[in-house]
Amino acid sequence: MHNTGNISGLRADGSWDLPERLNMAAQCLSHPAEALALIDMTGPARRGISYGMLAMMTDRLARYLLTRIHPGDRVGVLLSQSPWCAAAHLAIWKAGGISVPLFKLFKRDALASRAGDAGVQFVFTDTEGADLLGDLAEAVMTETAGMDGPRVPFADTAPETPAVLIYTSGTTGNPKGALHGHRVLTGHLPGVAISHDHLGQEGDCLWTPADWAWIGGLFDVLMPGLALGVPVVAARLDKFTPEACADLIAKASVRNIFFPPTALRMLKAAGQGLHGLRSVASGGEPLGAEMLAWGRRRLGVTINEFYGQTECNMVASSCAADFEPRPGCIGKAVPGHELAVIDGAGNPTDGEGDVAIRRGSASMLLEYWNRPSETAAKFRGDWLVTGDRGVWEGDYLRFVGREDDVITSAGYRIGPAEIEDCLLTHPAVATVGVVGKPDPLRTEIVKAYVVLKAGTDASERELQDHVKERLAQYSYPREVEFLEALPMTVTGKVIRKELKVRAAGEREVSK
Repeated sequence: MHNTGNISGLRADGSWDLPERLNMAAQCLSHPAEALALIDMTGPARRGISYGMLAMMTDRLARYLLTRIHPGDRVGVLLSQSPWCAAAHLAIWKAGGISVPLFKLFKRDALASRAGDAGVQFVFTDTEGADLLGDLAEAVMTETAGMDGPRVPFADTAPETPAVLIYTSGTTGNPKGALHGHRVLTGHLPGVAISHDHLGQEGDCLWTPADWAWIGGLFDVLMPGLALGVPVVAARLDKFTPEACADLIAKASVRNIFFPPTALRMLKAAGQGLHGLRSVASGGEPLGAEMLAWGRRRLGVTINEFYGQTECNMVASSCAADFEPRPGCIGKAVPGHELAVIDGAGNPTDGEGDVAIRRGSASMLLEYWNRPSETAAKFRGDWLVTGDRGVWEGDYLRFVGREDDVITSAGYRIGPAEIEDCLLTHPAVATVGVVGKPDPLRTEIVKAYVVLKAGTDASERELQDHVKERLAQYSYPREVEFLEALPMTVTGKVIRKELKVRAAGEREVSK
């Protein structure tokens, strides 16, 4: 492993060591040209992509961008795991633009809301992505954009210069864009290194089944791997299966994996062991003692849990190389990030309260895109409030539950409001409430309670297809129940809390 320098971005006292000028593309490409950057498993044969090759691909796209954009313009990236996906983000940052990750499983309405809110004029994509986009934005094919030519200089950017706009789940309305500066990658490095028992050991090689359109794929795996000089595997699994996962790990010589909890549960249910791993990290929801024991037995490693969210990620983590994990606890605060459990007044408390992160974390968002009031509401004094509840056990943070209504299903955080809005566009739907129903495999499934308009009819399958065609494949309601009326407040808002109690009770009855 070649020298990665000060990989943590921290001073000895735990404060951030951010330079006056900083560009994430430069961080990711500052390695010897011959060193291995990516292992491309998207084609018929394994293909190594060196840093020199990746830099050439990046420059090719950056030269094109310099003819199209001004600093701060937003450019979409609608690509699955691939070398061109990595090059597209790097090129946008190198040219001084703001990249907007978009997900291939999104349908037209979901793409339209994000691209429209961000003001995206064109999107780097491929033929499949162009079909999904339609007339929403201009599709620019990465492999044919630009031409070879002189090297492109890195844009003169600072840690606070906007660089990437990642959309959240939309808990109280349409998804919000979390705008991050060029410091966001540095902010992830300590937690990523810790969650993989000090990533950067000889032979380390990173992969995740999570799509690179999400912060978990983009900044927990791809960009930290490039910045630290750890080869990253690019692979497309059309459908995650334990057999395909094991095959890929063997063929690509994967040693370090970020697994969403659902993937781990699928491996466990199939009795699938994995060989040759040095570290497994997982985040999204607590795993529990049984899953940790299974990981040691069948994966040969202690799974390190970590914690964060799109607005401020990788702020707490376990690290089996340094301390014994505690089942049900997220881990300990990552150096550089000050965590607290606070009360309603914003004061740290020894009891249960809101999990919060002090301003100053390098992975903290700059703002919600064009939403100043919602940005302000995210903070309580000097603390960013995550919306999760927790309690300290010594210096271990125990996760209690979510304060908001976000549904955690198969590793995805799904906002119910967007699904409700979609269902309300169906001509037969009068009112609807969407909640998470406990599920042993997916943590929760999306359940919709629907009241139909008088004189109309609609089947469960019809409403499921309605959502599938417009939003994302993973966010459709796996169960639809028709009711005569929904519990409502006096102001006409659906009381989701009562629906969640009902859904939880159904699970108890069905056991």
